[in-house]
Amino acid sequence: MTDLPQARRLMRQGDWTGAAAGCVRLGHDDRFLRRKRLETEAGEGFLVDLPETTSLDEGDAFELADGRLIEVRAAPEAVLVVTGALTRAAWHIGNRHTPCQIEADRLVIRQDHVLETMLRGLGMTVAAATEPFRPEGGAYGHGRTMGHDHGPEMHDHGHGHPHVHVHVSRQPDEDDAPDADPA
Repeated sequence: MTDLPQARRLMRQGDWTGAAAGCVRLGHDDRFLRRKRLETEAGEGFLVDLPETTSLDEGDAFELADGRLIEVRAAPEAVLVVTGALTRAAWHIGNRHTPCQIEADRLVIRQDHVLETMLRGLGMTVAAATEPFRPEGGAYGHGRTMGHDHGPEMHDHGHGHPHVHVHVSRQPDEDDAPDADPA
């Protein structure tokens, strides 16, 4: 057991009002959690203990057992800012299931030398930056787009009984060539 205040409930942005009692800044990977000790910007520790692993969005808030709210903010991290033919760049980034922050005049992805080389080869301008990373959450609401599955699929391979398969996409490994998409 711990003496730390506990957060067992997450309030989504727009579902809470008023001033938060504190703020926690988390990078993209850190905003995907279930149970973890966190610390506010003011140095107050608390324990997150959610019922399931959850993808947090900037503006969400943890509700502590005493009713106080701790707001979630995106922490600055190493990213690549992409400008140029954004529709084409977005297609290539999305084809690799890479989290992407989409804005009117630029795309933002996590720093990745393979994708940087590919994007420059496509004629894009790519600049390294350090800023909060807020990628799109996916087509079906809150959540991550990488490592997603499309649910179980039934297949009959002709030997008398069907099998269930779950198809899961993956992020490219560091060694994957930029154009190494399966045909």
